[in-house]
Amino acid sequence: MPQPKILLTGFDAFGGASLNPSWLVVKALHGRQIAGHRVVSAQLPTVFDESLHRLQALLKQHQPALVVCVGQAGGRRAISLERVAINVNDAPLADNSGSQPVDLPVVPGAPAAYFTSLPIKTMFTALQRAGVAAEVSQTAGTFVCNHVFFGLMHALATQPLLRHARGGFVHVPYLPEQGAPSMAQDEMVSGLRLALRTALFADGDEALGAGAAH
Repeated sequence: MPQPKILLTGFDAFGGASLNPSWLVVKALHGRQIAGHRVVSAQLPTVFDESLHRLQALLKQHQPALVVCVGQAGGRRAISLERVAINVNDAPLADNSGSQPVDLPVVPGAPAAYFTSLPIKTMFTALQRAGVAAEVSQTAGTFVCNHVFFGLMHALATQPLLRHARGGFVHVPYLPEQGAPSMAQDEMVSGLRLALRTALFADGDEALGAGAAH
């Protein structure tokens, strides 16, 4: 039997920035072994539609057991475990191709929203116990991050070959050189690795204490 895989994706730089911590963090885990699973990391373009075409090709190629897409969220202080993806593209700025959709569906005719299938509350607890700043987030925005998150969850819900896969989305803060608030790259990498290991082992999810979500 082929070794099971974890698919990680990050984005290229956007909005005039020279780097994107989401890609640097997932790239650092490429080829690693986590609980008998091999990590495959790939970069997605910060472009509506094209990002989903690339993700679909990766899902078909690797048929992973676990998929976590990662994006940058400037202004956040913690690793954000996203709860829900919504079926809307409403871009506050243009993507890297110059496209700026307003109030358009990610997938026409699909449900209004999908919840993550990651055990985000158990992941949150594991990160907090390890001293890594973490939170459960109720919004992934309406830019390309949410676009990819919704497209991922729709694929997991509708494609038979992916019916046993778990998936979701994680936002990471700025790196220190990008401004404040921020988190060191090494801390993001170790936190994401712990979150992945927890997602593989957790059978379900657990109750979340007050103040952990926003």
